[in-house]
Amino acid sequence: MDTTPKAVTRLIEAFAQLPGIGPKSASRLTYFLIRDASGVSESLADALHHLKTSTVFCLTCFNIADASPCAVCASEERDGTVICVVEEPLDVQAIERTREYGGRYHVLHGAISPIDGVGPDDLRIRELLNRVATGAVHEVILATNPSLEGENTAMYIQKKLAGMGVKVTRLARGLPVGGDLEYADEITLARALAGRSEM
Repeated sequence: MDTTPKAVTRLIEAFAQLPGIGPKSASRLTYFLIRDASGVSESLADALHHLKTSTVFCLTCFNIADASPCAVCASEERDGTVICVVEEPLDVQAIERTREYGGRYHVLHGAISPIDGVGPDDLRIRELLNRVATGAVHEVILATNPSLEGENTAMYIQKKLAGMGVKVTRLARGLPVGGDLEYADEITLARALAGRSEM
């Protein structure tokens, strides 16, 4: 007989759906929030509510933003002729920390992975091609992760961009194979940006 209240079970199950959180961690988080008297649970609930009501996807680059267009796409100080293509919004933050890149971004929201059921149509590739087709873009930097999925995605995009009159480059191999951009240190990422090569 399960004596756990339904509300507790529901929260444990919700936490367990988050990446990196297993059933034991989900249970610990839930019971911490039950015992907490400092208002963490109310603060968390309020932050989650505002996350969903106060953020949007930029309709140009598909990064997470307060408004569309985002600050990067709206900035006249950014070079609109260069687009850096990344898999996730966290990758934008990683590149911005280097303070070496002055162009704009395009967030794919994933990588091609047939084993996970993710194909090109599930990503923002069509929107990237539409941006390049305007003729205002001179270079596309493919900054997908140096993993099998990231490499396959970069190759697919390169083939789609062929014949569109745009220079296609890839981050230099200063990044470890199988690693994610969000975990790369600033120096490695800056060198990879500076040493990018044409595909």
